[in-house]
This record gives sequence, structure tokens and C-alpha cells, in this order.
Amino acid sequence: MPDFSKLETSIPVAPLNLIVMDSAKELGDSVDRYISEFRHNLYKMPENDPAFHGYVKDSYKIDYCLNRFGSGEAKAAINESVRGNDVYILTDVCNYSITYKMYNYINHKSPDDHYQDLKRVIGALTGKAKRINVIMPFLYEGRQHKRNGMESLDAAQMFKELYDMGISNFITFDAHDPRISNSKPLGGFDNFLASYQFMKALLSHIDDLIVDKDHLTVISPDEGALDRAVYFANVIGADTGMFYKRRDYAHVVNGSNPIVAHEFLGSDISGRDVIIIDDMISSGSSMIDTAKQLKNMGAKRVFICTTFGLFTNGMDKFDEGYEKKYFDAVITTNLTYMDEEITKRPYIFIADMGKFLATIIDFLNHDATMQSVNMPTEKIREIVGKYNSGCKTPGELFD
Repeated sequence: MPDFSKLETSIPVAPLNLIVMDSAKELGDSVDRYISEFRHNLYKMPENDPAFHGYVKDSYKIDYCLNRFGSGEAKAAINESVRGNDVYILTDVCNYSITYKMYNYINHKSPDDHYQDLKRVIGALTGKAKRINVIMPFLYEGRQHKRNGMESLDAAQMFKELYDMGISNFITFDAHDPRISNSKPLGGFDNFLASYQFMKALLSHIDDLIVDKDHLTVISPDEGALDRAVYFANVIGADTGMFYKRRDYAHVVNGSNPIVAHEFLGSDISGRDVIIIDDMISSGSSMIDTAKQLKNMGAKRVFICTTFGLFTNGMDKFDEGYEKKYFDAVITTNLTYMDEEITKRPYIFIADMGKFLATIIDFLNHDATMQSVNMPTEKIREIVGKYNSGCKTPGELFD
């Protein structure tokens, strides 16, 4: 748990404002409630100090609107004063449920539309707010982070464009490649992982998990996810392994080279529980194939942990995989939109990120050190220790 008492010894950068884009409304409402709860209950600030004017409030959200013309063009307007304030904009570029009308047709917003709306809000704030901070959990165009031949370099272009517009900090989660920050090396960039929330969700729903090197293995489904898998395994005291994806580089299907086979590198997993950890599930074909191979290799149970459950091709493959016992549960976060058809599945467990995100905003508003927030290693070890010593209920395990 981050030490909130450290905030009592620092002055906030400026009064806090939160702009929750329509795409992130549910998560934003949760974050807003947690920030208010923190400031009402966790620590006490001077009541009559001008530096803390408006510090404790019931809500930090401010009203904005996006008006759209019949042609589909739009403009943003901020309906409350933000002059001199520290403003945080929360957006979910993967929310496909938001619609708008253009030439009498109903269109669903794409990531491009959400990104353009974000720029409109930033444009409305520039020159008024003291500091503009963007919270984009799923990094827009994050998979187009490197150039092969004559390709666009979309993620770097996005990142540079936002800083040129005047933002101060960019906060994201489990970036496909955090080196994207190289495109604007002097800008603030924070990339957070959901490791603690994954472990919390697992221990909350699986009451007979044995967390040690003899019974549990953490698997990376490819070489790109190896760092996060090694970190997770080391923190919880488990074994680790990885799959290597052999691709057909002679062909391109849906924007990428198709996977020919998955080759496993690691020790024997017979009779072990296995956690597959990755940044996202897109179509899910690769993840299902990985889980199937693990079960064929003798894995006792397979748990899939992914920060972003996009499920772009629907849930049929996962329903079939669960029915055939290729995997036992999927743990994903609420950082991106998922409709009820996904969340009602019995094998889907949601790792709530609202409290974590509220903590990040609270600490950033004070310009406080993010070390204990960014790497909750000791907290993960603490709950694993409690679990292995016999504590099973959430009240015993979690603060």
C-alpha cells in the first residue's frame, strides 16, 4: 500500500480536476469516488491554507461537451473554469460502444475518433490549465510502435503530437513497447503494470492455489512479454517459462505475419498450475493455442492474466476453449470497455483498477515519488505470504 502520509508533507501542484471522456465513464466514476474517499478519510490537510483551497471535495470531475455537426465534424467545450488547475483527462480509445450521427448514419467511434476527441479537449484546455495530463490506459496505436519498410509510425507520431499540444504527463498501462517515450524524451511518461491486481483477483477467486516454485509456473506467451512474466514470477516466488512464436514472414494476414507454431522453453510443467501473463488479448487465437499446448503438456490448471481483454473476434473461441478445459479462468482489468456479454462469462474475472488509478492521480497531483505506486513488489509478497499461511478471505488478505 502506498504511503499516503507522504502527501501530508507536500503541497499539491494545483487544484485537481478530472475530465472523464464518455469512453471511460464507468472507470472514471470509480476513480473520482476513490480520490474523494482518500482525501476525506486517509490524511488531513491544513483547512485554511490557500494552497489547499478546494482540496477536499465530493467530486473532482468537471463538465465538458463534444458537439457534433451533421457532417460528422465536432468541437469540444469545457463548461467550468480550469484556469491554473492540474487537469487529468481519462480516455478509453478501445470503447466501441460509443456512437455518433453523420449524414443521418449511426457510426461507432473507432480508436481514431476517440483520439481526435481527446485532442479537441486538450485544445480547449491549452492556455488555461496549469498542467494537462493524459491518462490513456490502452496506448493508441501501441502495436504500430516500429517501422518495417515503408510504414507509418503511428504510436510515436501520436505521442509527439500530444506533447506538442502542451500536455505535461502521459500515463498508460502495460504499453506494448514502453520505448515509445523515446519520441519525446523530455516529456513525462509513466507506464504501470497490473501485477498486484492480477494476484489479488487470483487469490480472491482461486482458494486452493499453491504459490511456490514447486507448484506454480508463470508463462510468457511470446518473447515480447518475457519481462513482465519474469518480474511477476520472481515477486510471487514461482517458476517461469516462455513460448517462442514461429511466424510465416512470407505472408501478412490482418496486418501481421501469421503464427506457424508455438515452441515452449522452460522446465517440466506436469501437474503444475500455470499463469499465462500478457498485455492484451486481441482475437485470442494465439492465447487459446498456448493454453491448449500447456494442457497437452500436463498442466494441472491454466489461468490467463491479461491487462486488456479486447476479444475482437467475439467469445466463441474462448467459450469452446473453456468447455474443452484448455484454460480455467481469464483475469483481465476494467481499463478498457467490455460489454455484459463478455463479463457475464463464468470464467471471466475482473481485476478492478479504479483504486490504483486514483492513487496514481493523487500522488502525481502532489508531484510525490511514484516508487511505491509503480512497483508494488512488497505488497504482492505480503498478500502471497498471508495466503500461503492460511488466510483466504478478502478481509484477511487485503487492506
